[in-house]
Amino acid sequence: MIEALLALLFGLLMGSFLNVCIYRWPRDLSVVRPRSHCPSCGEMIAWYDNVPVLSFLLLRGRCRHCKARIPVRYPIVELLTAALFFYFVYALGPTVAALKMCVLAALLVGLIFSDLEERILPDEFTLGGLALGFLFALFVPTPSDFGSLLVYVALHKDLTGVARWVTEAAFGSLLPAFLLWAAGEIYFRIRHKEGLGLGDVKLIAMVGSFMGLPGALWTLILGGVSGSILGSLYIKATGREFGTYELPFGTFLGVAALVLAVWHKEILGM
Repeated sequence: MIEALLALLFGLLMGSFLNVCIYRWPRDLSVVRPRSHCPSCGEMIAWYDNVPVLSFLLLRGRCRHCKARIPVRYPIVELLTAALFFYFVYALGPTVAALKMCVLAALLVGLIFSDLEERILPDEFTLGGLALGFLFALFVPTPSDFGSLLVYVALHKDLTGVARWVTEAAFGSLLPAFLLWAAGEIYFRIRHKEGLGLGDVKLIAMVGSFMGLPGALWTLILGGVSGSILGSLYIKATGREFGTYELPFGTFLGVAALVLAVWHKEILGM
């Protein structure tokens, strides 16, 4: 339990850093310099006003200097990241597998809120996450057998160990990403306008590198269905135009991937 509680505390700190990334990366700003400041008045934020969740509550959600409202996204991201870190370390113990899932959770939280606010999925999250997914595949099994089966059928070679894990990460990232890209390309050729951005393709590739082919495909299914239903209801309720409103599809994909990461045994049976 002590390890899970430490993970919770680290998750709060990671959530605070994610908030910086969510604001700055879509705007092509450095997350290192300048140090944290109020976007409204430009005043630097003191360390005691930068404590995750607590500072937001003490300041009542407003800047100490100019009283501008602080987005509620800040404590939500911090609490969500902390809860996910606690869950994975509690469920998996202080293991590399738990570290892998915590990293995936942090990446997905960053992508969910970046897309929700700015309709941008930063490469730092997607491509950086893709590289991390392959790195973890060197140490933790990737949950799938599809890639290894194809290699066996084609080459009559039975993959084991690290070779098997990396192969599954490769198939899990490449095949779903290709399918999503192809769907977007077909839509563009029929409707003559972009229906999917490359950011969504990179996101699903990143998910596949962590969760293998079943996880990536189910992310596409759950994200697509929930996005279609909830997006249509939102557009209709707000009176927006179906043909012009830009749906944050990456947000739905990210939420679907998080659901699968937490309940993968119940949903995927693995």
